[in-house]
Amino acid sequence: MTTYLEFEKPVAALEARILELEEAADESAVNVEAEIAKLRAKADKLLTDTYAKLSPWQKTQVARHPERPHFKHFVEHIFDDFTLLSGDRAFGDDQAILGGLATIGDQKMVLIGHEKGDDTESRLRHNFGMGKPEGYRKAIRLMELADRFGLPVVTLVDTSGAFPGVQAEERGQAEAIARSTEKCLNLGVPMVACIVGEGGSGGAVALAAAERVLMFENAVYSVISPEGCASILWRTNDKAADAAHAMKMTAQDLKSLGVIDRIVPEPVGGAHRDHRLACAALGHAISEELDALSALSPPQLKQQRYERFLKIGNM
Repeated sequence: MTTYLEFEKPVAALEARILELEEAADESAVNVEAEIAKLRAKADKLLTDTYAKLSPWQKTQVARHPERPHFKHFVEHIFDDFTLLSGDRAFGDDQAILGGLATIGDQKMVLIGHEKGDDTESRLRHNFGMGKPEGYRKAIRLMELADRFGLPVVTLVDTSGAFPGVQAEERGQAEAIARSTEKCLNLGVPMVACIVGEGGSGGAVALAAAERVLMFENAVYSVISPEGCASILWRTNDKAADAAHAMKMTAQDLKSLGVIDRIVPEPVGGAHRDHRLACAALGHAISEELDALSALSPPQLKQQRYERFLKIGNM
């Protein structure tokens, strides 16, 4: 059953009516196919029109949708083979950040990403995608592995931010994030980062400091959440929508600012409505970017990252 967001209520009403007519048609001889087709066309147009003019705050809600595809869905639909590698070899294994060896066709790579989970049990197990120090140190270990064997790195970023708990701070959360960011910048192999849902603060940047950054059209990427920004500037969460607009956190805004390089289209109504189609679009974009980067030498890749991040804000 689809979970509808607040601004999708008119669409929900039409789709509920379609379902009622379909159930009635199954139970009687009355032909209602014409009416169903008419309502379906109306619902599809309304959905298309609604998603064509989403506000930054509405895009934030879409990026957080509970049915949006997560790491495990991308692994299932994009990658032909995935071998999970666990642990940071220092403290333990963080389930919020997963990674391992993967392939797309003949292209081998190291894949790393946040996993939020999609039900209560899995969300708790994956800590809602909020990485701990051992998760970022695991990411560093996997990136070092990629460097050693000449494998490109692909990251799937979807986190509200790194875990801010006391134990995480005691184990060096800030240092782990900084080291992970540093490792991204110093890789001698191609790196493609994909913002697939929320890209929140340093917890996202630690896996996204790549020479090519892709972003789903309804994803968001920012230094702080709209609610956090509103609580600082206006001392209330009620201004979250205003904060989202001011922060320029949508894919369209970030593309114009040079923060990201490519916007990946989503199915009409968001990636949560068709995982397979959304994954196909992302997989195609990843393959294209890896092909374009494959001819560059390690010094050229590092120089490209250096120039890319220095250029942000000077456009």
